[in-house]
Parts: sequence; C-alpha cells; structure tokens
Amino acid sequence: MREITKLPTETARDYALRAIRENIVSLDLEPGASISENEVAGFLGVSRTPVREAIQELGKAAVIEIYPQRGSYVALIDSSLVEEARFLRKTLDIAVIEEACDIADPEDIEKMEENVSLQEFYLQSGSADKIYMLDDDFHRLIYAAAKKETLHAMRSNIMLHFDRVRTLSMKTVKDTKIVGDHRQMLEAIKAKDKDTCRQLVEKHLSRYHVDETEIRAAYPQYFKD
Repeated sequence: MREITKLPTETARDYALRAIRENIVSLDLEPGASISENEVAGFLGVSRTPVREAIQELGKAAVIEIYPQRGSYVALIDSSLVEEARFLRKTLDIAVIEEACDIADPEDIEKMEENVSLQEFYLQSGSADKIYMLDDDFHRLIYAAAKKETLHAMRSNIMLHFDRVRTLSMKTVKDTKIVGDHRQMLEAIKAKDKDTCRQLVEKHLSRYHVDETEIRAAYPQYFKD
C-alpha cells in the first residue's frame, strides 16, 4: 500500500475508506490482491473496526470481494461494471457541464483555468500522476460550478471501476490527449456552448474503448474473463 495522510477532520473509518479506495484506484492494491484487516490497520495506525467497515463498504460497491473464513480480495476488473460506470458518468457529466455553462461564475472559471494550466505544465514534464490528480479535480470543479458537489460525491463508488481503467490507460497508453480535452471543455464553458460541451464529454469518455485492447494485452491478469 501507498501511504495516505490522514486529514484532521477525518474519522478513523473515513480515513480507512479513503486510503483503501485510493490505493485500489492507483493499483498500489492490485486487482486480485488479498487485503488483511490486521495489516491494513497496522499500516494506517487505526484499529481493525474502521478497516473492517471500510472493506464492507467497498464490498457493496463490488470493488472488494469478501469471502467468509477465507478473506477479502481486490476484485478483478469487470468490463461490464466499467461500462455501467462510464455510462453513468457520461449521463451525469453531460447534464452537469450544461448546467455549468449556464451558472459558472468568474471564480469558478478562474479555478478551472488554474487547473488546466497546471495540467499543461505537467504535460510538458511528463508527470502522468500529477495529470491524473488534476483530471479528477477538474471534473470536480465543473460539478462545483454547477452546484452539484453532493452528486459528485454520491457517484464515487461506481466510478471506482472506471477509475482503475483510467489508471491503466495512463500507465499503458499514456494518453495525454485528456489535457487537450479539458482545455476545450473549459473554453466551451466560457463560451456557454452546450452543444460543444456535450460532444467533448462524449469524446473524452469514449477513450477507454480505444485503449481497451492495449490495456488488456499489457495487464491480462487484472481483468475478469
């Protein structure tokens, strides 16, 4: 596992949940890996109870498989769940970016501009991990501009399935076209151009279909048959 810093406002359960989630998405906890409550609790410096609760929560999201008396394992990537997640995200992201076109204020635009400028900077230095984090934050900023931050948080569990593939895409295909996508989305929001925003979201989220063959070839052990 990769070390995740506990936030001052987090409960032990929330910290355990976030730390395990982030390690699953980053593939520091690989698909198929076993998860020991004792080991995770020791690593995070919390008791077993919040770790057990976090594992149960992620089990409900089908990203961890729990077998009584046998243990818990990070689920292999299930393409059908990835597609469901992508469909949900596309449906929500289109509606939200259209709303952002209507109500984003200058402060919202400034925050998105700062984010995209940082992406463009890290693109030049080849920092894929930084771009990945900024990618997540850019889309969160669109939801914030549309006053839909609660909706963004509610969709997070199903997005775990899609986000693992995004990580593999960055590692395997190194698709940095997403930075250009984000720049175009921002310019379309500024122009209040809903049609272009809709087209850009669809293109942005279709990239997995292009990458899937190459990703599977590089990491066949990560995928459920």
